[in-house]
Amino acid sequence: MRQAAIEVAREAKRKVSILTQDLEPGIYDDPDFLEVIKHLVLSQSYSRIRVLIADPSRAIKNGNNFVHLGRRLNSYIEFRHVHEDLRTHAESFCIADETALVYRLQANRWEGIADTYEPAVAKLYGTMFDEIWLASEVEVEFRQLGI
Repeated sequence: MRQAAIEVAREAKRKVSILTQDLEPGIYDDPDFLEVIKHLVLSQSYSRIRVLIADPSRAIKNGNNFVHLGRRLNSYIEFRHVHEDLRTHAESFCIADETALVYRLQANRWEGIADTYEPAVAKLYGTMFDEIWLASEVEVEFRQLGI
């Protein structure tokens, strides 16, 4: 799953959208994944990384390298806490430019699909992501720097 997320993120030219339960340590804080994200935002001034998190408490409490990267590049990376009414979504996915995606029906399982060119499916989940994004709130804890 980690390698699939890295490959999908590499396909992005302008946008990455992630729906996750808890920023899945081992996937989204992997140095290779973070390097791909950092390269995207530093090479494209119009790039945008959006992350929806159903349960951010673990990432806030234990720390996460993706969160630290987001704090440094907060003009490009935005985290939101999934609205309480929408936390029934059990899936987890990462979409790059509405073209590539890695998708798991059950976030607590490692089985899923990954494809670097599947625009119809990526657009379907991208639309669902946008609906959840608009209904969700900015996660303030991810913006604050601990001293």
